[in-house]
Amino acid sequence: MLNPSTPSLPQLENERTARYRNPILFADYSDPDAIRVGNEFWMTSSSFCNVPGLPILHSKDLINWELVNHALPHLVPEHHYSEHRAGCGVWAPAIRFHNGTFWIFYPDPDFGIYVTYTDDPRGQWSAPYLIKAGEGLIDPCPLWDGDKAYLIHGWAKSRSGICNILTLHEMSLDATRLLDDGQVVIDGDRDTEWNTIEGPKLYKRDGWYWIFAPADGVATGCQTVFRSKNIFGPYEGRKVLEQGSTPINGPHQGAWVDTPEGEHWFLHFQENQPYGRVVHLQPMQWREDGWPVMGLDPQNTGIGEPVIDHEAPNLSQDSNYRVPQSDAFSKPELGRQWQWQANACSDWSTIDPERGTLRLNCMPRSPKESFWKTGPLLLQKVTGPQIDCAVDLQFCPQSEGDVAGFIVFGYNYFWIGLESTGTQVKLVMKQCLDANKKGIETVLSESQYPSSQLRLHFEMLPGNACQFSYLLNDGSVQPFGPEFQAKQSKWVGAKFGLFASCTSDDPSNGYATFKNLIVK
Repeated sequence: MLNPSTPSLPQLENERTARYRNPILFADYSDPDAIRVGNEFWMTSSSFCNVPGLPILHSKDLINWELVNHALPHLVPEHHYSEHRAGCGVWAPAIRFHNGTFWIFYPDPDFGIYVTYTDDPRGQWSAPYLIKAGEGLIDPCPLWDGDKAYLIHGWAKSRSGICNILTLHEMSLDATRLLDDGQVVIDGDRDTEWNTIEGPKLYKRDGWYWIFAPADGVATGCQTVFRSKNIFGPYEGRKVLEQGSTPINGPHQGAWVDTPEGEHWFLHFQENQPYGRVVHLQPMQWREDGWPVMGLDPQNTGIGEPVIDHEAPNLSQDSNYRVPQSDAFSKPELGRQWQWQANACSDWSTIDPERGTLRLNCMPRSPKESFWKTGPLLLQKVTGPQIDCAVDLQFCPQSEGDVAGFIVFGYNYFWIGLESTGTQVKLVMKQCLDANKKGIETVLSESQYPSSQLRLHFEMLPGNACQFSYLLNDGSVQPFGPEFQAKQSKWVGAKFGLFASCTSDDPSNGYATFKNLIVK
């Protein structure tokens, strides 16, 4: 998946001439965790209530990443996620490789810590199972250490009433159960100067146990590390990465990986609204005093600052990956770039690969005044810094109030499409401000439209100026409605995509077909 803001990088030769620019993934892959297995790298991230969940990304060079799978085809409990539950679902996961098996431990803050595993990350993952049930359990990470295994996790105050502490359990080697009640190994209120210590990643190196953990909040926080010779502590800690004089706010929550050549790197996110939590890559060094430092530390303070442009890892560049956004609907299943807002039902969509069309049936929305809790919105991540998107729509309404079109979704959302009045079809643009606070849709522009088909167009420029338009018969673009700003949603960036909806309580017989989705 090639960062669209980064030019193609040259192949590495004898001299290290290749460079990269951050963010390496200019899209919302929140709370990334990554591992190296042989000469390949694997990453996963939070996916919250979006389905499928737990994206699986693959790379050979740490810069270009390809979305190859999702570990969760649907969320559990299934009925609970039959509607959109913003900010719930899959929080910060950990991916590990042990004894020939890939493991992902992920938290659902309303239910507990789940485990899923596979021997092929591109294939089917096991059904998730609870290893620890309870509200407020977040950010788990396992560690296998000889004939012992452990699991560390944080706490969400919104569910448990506590936070800023990390709890460690001994775990069975087969990761089916915990062997004790857990012990607090980091108490941020008692032991440190930092707040909101969470997202722990557990490692072992040179006889030391290491806990990498972000602190002080998403937008403005830092990365800390703790070490001890005993896995249950006591631990000593340091800050090792902060924004400093750079424009990279909140550089934390990520993964330490090494390369076959012995280099060390740190992947982390940056909250960059409305694109969400985009992914950066930092060089990482182990200092003579045994502590790591990330980014650049020219003053040798032990606290690094993020890089924007840097020499690439000493790995063969793989520039064949591209952001998977366009879709010709030429396969029986949806492309991996698509996610629903809830667990999908079979009657929501149908693909006809021979015709290259996607059919969306007009489904009820909830509440009727907005799309806020509606599951059947087919969306994908906004990838920065610029998007140019067009899609063909053919509208086949059956009832008054049937609508279909293109939507940019977040706390504030905007859509353009066709709406049936019962006897006529209108071209409309609507907005819903503060949808999460029971905002209702209002019309920004509308006009009678003489056809049931048209090619919709959406453009997002650097700086987040967005414009809807449609294509005229001569191929020219006609803007429709005012410019607007895309808006993030709860814990995620803005998303864009397709929908078909009705105002009745039951699905309408109306539908829309889409084809030739092209995203540049």
